[in-house]
Amino acid sequence: WRGAPWAEFDSCRLEAVPVEFGDYHPLKPITVTESKTKKMGRKGSTSSTSSSSSSSMIDPLSSVLDGTDPLSLFAATADPVTTDTTRKKRDKDDSLVVGSDFEPWSSKRGEILARYTTTEKLSIVSALLNDFGSQKELLNLTQQDYMNRIEDLNQSLKDAWASDQKVKALKIVIQCSKLLSDTTVIQFYPSKFVLITDILDTFGKLVYERILSMCLDNRGSLPDNFTPESVNDTAKETCLNWFFKIASIRELIPRFYVEAAILKCNKFLSKTGISECLPRLTAMIRGIGDPLVAVYARAYLCRVGMEVAPHLKESLNKNFFDFLLTFKQMHGDTVQNQLVVQCVEIPSYLTLYSPAIDWILQCIAYRAPEVLLTEMMERCKKLGNNALLLNSVMSAFRAEFIAARSMDFIGMIKECDESGFPKHLLFRSLGLNLAMADPPECDRLQILNEAWKVITKLKNPQDYINCAEVWVEYTCRHFTKREVNTVLADVIKHMTPDRAFEDAYPQLHSIIQKIITYFHDFSVLFSAEKFLPFLDMFQKESVRVEVCKCIMEAFINALTLEDEKRMLASLINGFIKMVSFGRDFEQQLSFYVEARSMFCNLEPVLVQLVHSVNQLAMETRKVMKGNHSRKTAAFVRACVAFCFITIPSLTSIFARLNLYLNSGQVALANQCLSQGKIGVCFNCIIILSCQKTEYYYESHKLHYYENILWWLFSDFSFVYVYRRINEAHVVTF
Repeated sequence: WRGAPWAEFDSCRLEAVPVEFGDYHPLKPITVTESKTKKMGRKGSTSSTSSSSSSSMIDPLSSVLDGTDPLSLFAATADPVTTDTTRKKRDKDDSLVVGSDFEPWSSKRGEILARYTTTEKLSIVSALLNDFGSQKELLNLTQQDYMNRIEDLNQSLKDAWASDQKVKALKIVIQCSKLLSDTTVIQFYPSKFVLITDILDTFGKLVYERILSMCLDNRGSLPDNFTPESVNDTAKETCLNWFFKIASIRELIPRFYVEAAILKCNKFLSKTGISECLPRLTAMIRGIGDPLVAVYARAYLCRVGMEVAPHLKESLNKNFFDFLLTFKQMHGDTVQNQLVVQCVEIPSYLTLYSPAIDWILQCIAYRAPEVLLTEMMERCKKLGNNALLLNSVMSAFRAEFIAARSMDFIGMIKECDESGFPKHLLFRSLGLNLAMADPPECDRLQILNEAWKVITKLKNPQDYINCAEVWVEYTCRHFTKREVNTVLADVIKHMTPDRAFEDAYPQLHSIIQKIITYFHDFSVLFSAEKFLPFLDMFQKESVRVEVCKCIMEAFINALTLEDEKRMLASLINGFIKMVSFGRDFEQQLSFYVEARSMFCNLEPVLVQLVHSVNQLAMETRKVMKGNHSRKTAAFVRACVAFCFITIPSLTSIFARLNLYLNSGQVALANQCLSQGKIGVCFNCIIILSCQKTEYYYESHKLHYYENILWWLFSDFSFVYVYRRINEAHVVTF
C-alpha cells in the first residue's frame, strides 16, 4: 500500500538523470549532477552538453525527486516531437466524436436514483459549511434530506464561484469528493455517486469556461478545435495553477475525482495532455482499496474520457482490464465482513456494481470490432464465467454480435455460479438482445427451449414475469401461434395463484403489445386457446380499458384502406349526429357545409350529411307548421340546394337515386316545386338512361325507380324528355 503513491509519482515524472547510490547513506553529502542540453536552431544539429557538480547537505528525499517537486512536473510538460504519420493519425482520431447512437450518462441517472434507495439514516461530514471552518456532521438524514443537502452544496458551489470565491468552491468539491469514500450505507452508494458527480461535473464546467473566457482577445473566441499554441500565457498560467492546487490534495480519492473533473482543461496546455493523464489517473485507482469505490471511480474516468477524448480507447480498455485483475476482491474477507455488519446479501451487493460495469463496458464496446467481444468472452471464462461480468458484457455489446453467439452464451450461463447472481437475469439480458437481432435459424428453437427451462422453474412471480415478458417477443418474432399459446398458458399458470397478476399489470400489458405487434391476422390471434383467458387477468377496470384500447387500435391499423375508411366514416357520422345547435338552424346548416368540405373524400359521410340536411329542412317545416315565411322559405331552398349539389359527387348509383328521391320528397313537402320536380326528375332520368345497359342484371331495380318517377312526375313533358333521352341512349350504345 505504501508503494502505491510512489508508483503513481513515477508514472508521471519526467525522465531524470540517475543518481549513483553505491556508497549512499542518508547523512552523507550527496553530489548532484545537473545536465543541461542546448538545442541548436538547425534541424539535425548536435547538442552541446555541460555538467557541473556541487556538494551540499540536502534532504534525502531531494535526491529521489531529482531536485523537483511534484507541482513543477505539470509546468515542465511539453509536446513531444511527432512524425508526420503520427500527426495524421492523431488528427484522424481527433475527428472521431460520440454519435447519437451512444446512450448518454444522463439517460441512466434517473434510473439509478430510482433503483438504489435506502431507508437507513445517512450522514454528511463537512468542514466547509460555516465560516469558522469547524467540522460539522449532519447525522440521521433520510434519503430525501441527504439529496436535498447535496443539492444545497451544488448551489453553494455555484454561488461561491459567482462571487469569485474560487478557493471556497474548490473546498466544496474536495469535501464532496470525500463522501465517495464512505460506504457505511452501501445500498445507497450508486445513487450517492450520481449526486456527487453532478457537483464534480458542475465544477469541471466552471473551470473550463473560466479559462476559455481568458483566451478571448481581439481575434475573438477560440475555435472548437483550438491548439495550445493559440492559448495566451495568462490562461495557461491559470490552468496550471488549478492543476497545482489539485495535485496538493493529500487524500487520493478527492485528488483523483477533482483532477478527472477538469481533465478537459489539459487542452489548454498540451496536445497530448489528455492522452498522458488518462493512464496516470487509471493507475491512481489501483490505490483505492474498496472494490466498489474503485469500480465507480473507473466509471467516472470512462465518463469524462468519452466526453473529452472518445478516440483514446486504449486507455479505457486498460482501465477495464485493471478492474478484472482486482475482480476477486469482491469476494474477499474485508468485503464479506462489511456485508455481515450491514446485513447485505451477496446477490444484492453484486447488483450495486452493475451501473458502473455496464457503463465501462458501454464505453469500451462503442463502435468496437467484433473481435473485442471474443476477447471479453475469453476473459469471462478465465474468471469462471462470472455472472455479473457476463451480464454486463451482454448489455454492452451490439445485439447482432450477441445473437450470433447465442448458443455460446447459453453454455456460459449454464456454467455460472447462481449463488451470487441469478441465472434468470442473464437469460433476460440475452432475451433483450434477441428481441433486437436474429440468432442463426438452426439454433432458434433450441435457444427458446433452453431459456424457458430456466424461466418456468422460477418461483417468485416478479422474477418470472420480468423474464417471461422479454422472451415473449422472441417467441412471437420467430414462431407460430402454437408456441405463443404455450407461452401464454405458462404465464397464466404462474401468475394466477394468489392473484399475483395484480402486481404485474405493466408486464402483462407489455406482453399483449408484443403479441399484437407481430400477429396482424386477428382471426389467428383470437383462435389461440389461451389468448382470451390471458385477457381475463386484467381485472382492474382502468387497466382493462387500456388493454382493450390497445387491441382495438391494432385492429384498426390492421384493416385495409377501404375498411379503415368505413371505420372512420362510421365514427365521424356518429359525431355528426350528436352535434346540435338547437333552434339555430342556420348555424346547423353552416356546420354541415363545413363538414362536407372537410370530409369530401368519405362517401358515407356525404350520404349522412344529405340525410341530416333533409331532416333539418323537415324540422324547419315542423316549426313553421307548414307555412313558411320568406326567411324560412329561403332557408329550406338552401337546404335543397345543398342536397342537389352534394349528391352528384357520390359514386354509388343507387345511393344517388335514393337520395334524389328522398330530397325530392323533402323539396315538395316544403313547397320547393321547381327545384324538386326539375332537379330530381332530370338527374334521375340521366342516371337511369346512362346506366341501363351497364346494370342490366339489376334491371328490376331500375324499373322500380322508373315507376316511382312516373308516379311522382306525371307531366307529359317530363315523360317525353325521359323517353327521348332513353331512345338516344339506345341508339348511341
